[in-house]
Amino acid sequence: MKKHLYIKTYGCQMNVYDSGRMADVLAPIGYAPAQAPDGADMVILNTCHIREKASEKVFSELGRLRLLREERKAEGKGDLLIAVAGCVAQAEGEEILARAPYVDIVLGPQAYHKLPEMVAQAERAAAARANGDDKAAGPGRGVLNTDFPEEAKFDFLPAPRAEGPSAFLSIQEGCDKFCTFCVVPYTRGAEYSRPVEAVVAEARGLVEAGVREITLLGQNVNAYHGVGADGAEAGLGHLCRALAKIPGLERIRYTTSHPRDVDDALIAAHRDLPQMMPFIHLPVQSGSDRILRAMNRGHTRDRYREIVAGLKGSRDDLALSSDFIVGFPGETDKDFRDTMALVDEIGFIQAYSFKYSPRPGTPASAMPNQVPEDEKDARLAELQALLQRQQIAFNQDCVGREMDVLLDRVGKLPGQLLGRSPYMQPVHVTAPADLRNTIARLRIVSAGPNSLGGELVAAADPPHSSERACA
Repeated sequence: MKKHLYIKTYGCQMNVYDSGRMADVLAPIGYAPAQAPDGADMVILNTCHIREKASEKVFSELGRLRLLREERKAEGKGDLLIAVAGCVAQAEGEEILARAPYVDIVLGPQAYHKLPEMVAQAERAAAARANGDDKAAGPGRGVLNTDFPEEAKFDFLPAPRAEGPSAFLSIQEGCDKFCTFCVVPYTRGAEYSRPVEAVVAEARGLVEAGVREITLLGQNVNAYHGVGADGAEAGLGHLCRALAKIPGLERIRYTTSHPRDVDDALIAAHRDLPQMMPFIHLPVQSGSDRILRAMNRGHTRDRYREIVAGLKGSRDDLALSSDFIVGFPGETDKDFRDTMALVDEIGFIQAYSFKYSPRPGTPASAMPNQVPEDEKDARLAELQALLQRQQIAFNQDCVGREMDVLLDRVGKLPGQLLGRSPYMQPVHVTAPADLRNTIARLRIVSAGPNSLGGELVAAADPPHSSERACA
């Protein structure tokens, strides 16, 4: 009998990709997607450790799943396997099994290719317990794997399935930067890049299945240094040139970048390849050199400005988003003013901004001069107001322009389709249903704070048109 799997994904796009791959590896052993936890025989929480109180949110969700398991048993529906994956699992695996001994599986981001054997082990343990062996699987219920294996997990995964015209493709994992506020080096491990040929082969398979836009993923995606066919290391710019040769691949994106890893080859790829979208997420975190040093970011304010100038010089329609942390330990009002001045100078069309919150085990959590919460709140509100003004201004500037939009969803209104602009803005348009999953030329006729409205001009120009979108 077919079993059903529900995965709840927290956090970044890497986790979204990982969730898809976990579903892929479990499909051959009989697990089909479920729409909700109460319709599943197995639930995986794919967790993120970046946000505040991440682990407590996981334990709260686990409590609800425990009740769901008890309800299923009372109704005679059988057991429910509960798994915790991702970065919280990597960082706190033993703690999860101690506090929630009813959890069946705990696995880190580098181990999900081993899920089928872990599921088999958990199912055997559950069957043994049902027959009276309360010690099955050792103390508690759980099967734990938070190792960093020597073998690359990508070598053991099936080809990803395409679902719609856009797809994520993981090319790099891990981080060697050790920013003082961040847990990623501890939960994802050292930087690893997949070989160029493996990435190109996976991309080609996705395009053959109907994908037209690929977003390359990595914790530090532009730190990519995969081995090429000639045995030499290749950077992200080289990889993008190889991908651009795939017939039918019309859009290339990548995230998340680090300023330290932007090089001339990547800038040249933006200049030369029309498939490269004119939108880059490039986190700066702070505009203060003093705070950047305390964060161990490895770049200065002026270096960031130079990198942005180089990227914008590669094409006149390029725009940026960024990440910001306010209230980092020791941040003064002058440091914050430096950040505001940098934002005002560069201009960002989107941004993610947060108050600093300590992550256990990171150097910043033990730093003196922690900023009071009320000061963090005030600074964040001021920064977000400026960022929102910039986003609204950019959206309004797009009105009257034409751009190619990948229409990938049905809208809420009859006859409406939704898509994403080259700048990742949501765009809605009244258009024939057969244009779904295609790229269409739209004229932007309205702009809100977070979305655009368009009218259909025509199907898009031939693939890889060199015309720029929105200056």
